[in-house]
Amino acid sequence: MLRAMDHPVASNFLPVIQLAITPVILISGVGALMLTLTNRMGRVVDRTRALAEKVRSAGETDRVHFETQLAILWRRAKLIRIAVTLAALSMLLSCLLVMAIFADASMARDFGAPLVIIFLGSVVCLAAALIAFLRDVWMSLWALRLEVERARGPLEG
Repeated sequence: MLRAMDHPVASNFLPVIQLAITPVILISGVGALMLTLTNRMGRVVDRTRALAEKVRSAGETDRVHFETQLAILWRRAKLIRIAVTLAALSMLLSCLLVMAIFADASMARDFGAPLVIIFLGSVVCLAAALIAFLRDVWMSLWALRLEVERARGPLEG
C-alpha cells in the first residue's frame, strides 16, 4: 500500500487540491443555475414566437394586450441574457481561479491578492446573475397577473 509520504509531490499538492475544491463546487452550482436560465430563455423565445403570430392576426383590442406581453417578454429575454452572461463569467473566473491556485503552488509564488480578487469577482458575478434571475421571475409573475386580470378582472393583493 502506498502512503502519501512516499510521494512528496502528491503530499505537497494535497492542500492545493483541497483549496481548489471550493471554486469547483461553485462551478457545479452555477452550472445548475445555467440550466435553469437557459430553460427559461427557451420558454421566453417560444412564448414570444407564439405571441408574435397572434399579434399579426389580432384585432385592435387583443393587439394592445399581446404587444404589452411581447414587451414584457423582450425585457425578460434581456434580463435572462444578462443573467446567463454573468453566470458564465462567474464560471469562467472560477476556472481561472483553479488554474491560478495551481500556478501559485507550482511556482512557489504568492498570488494571494489576485486569488482573492478573482474569487470575489466570481461571487459578485454570481450575485448579479441571481439578481437578474429574480427580476425575471418577478417580471414573469407580473405578466401572469396581467393575463389573469384580463381573463377574470382585477385581483386583490
